[in-house]
Amino acid sequence: MADPRLYPTESGSDDRRDAAYPGSERRLYNPYQDLNLPYRQLYDLPTSPEFLFQEEAVAQRRSWGENLTYYTGVGYLGGAGAGAALGLRDAARGAEPGEPAKIRANRVLNSCGSSGRRVGNTFGVIGLMYAGIESAMVAARDRDDWINSVVAGLGTGALFRAANGPRSAVVAGAVGGVLAGAAAAAKQVGKRYLPAL
Repeated sequence: MADPRLYPTESGSDDRRDAAYPGSERRLYNPYQDLNLPYRQLYDLPTSPEFLFQEEAVAQRRSWGENLTYYTGVGYLGGAGAGAALGLRDAARGAEPGEPAKIRANRVLNSCGSSGRRVGNTFGVIGLMYAGIESAMVAARDRDDWINSVVAGLGTGALFRAANGPRSAVVAGAVGGVLAGAAAAAKQVGKRYLPAL
């Protein structure tokens, strides 16, 4: 005997016909027809962002966890790409005339993988430290402005090179602060002149 859900009677609520068999009396199966649930309201979800707490909707910045994930991921992926490009350059320089293609491919893969891992890990750690310091500054000052970025750049550079001595830490801190300030200024210029991007 046929399943009554596949072939409902005329009193069924679903009037759609099977598109594969035009003109037939066979109706489409609706898995929700016996449940009496407003399933359209369940699955037609709004596209606006939803927040668990109202304070999250008011804040116009990333949370510290999102910040940490974003900067660490961007740092690692950017560093891995740059390291792979450096490895490709080194492999091209180290190539010898008359080498078989397999040896050259192996050299390129080894060099790209090694340099990509090393530089990616370095940039990922820099991103992790920067995000941590910037999130701490936002929590301490309760403001999200360019000062947090510059201080985070100073602190990241100084911490990253602290093991090499105080002079190296000061120089790296200054470079980190200048780079973070330049990035913050570029972000403000982009918001002002390129709002659609």
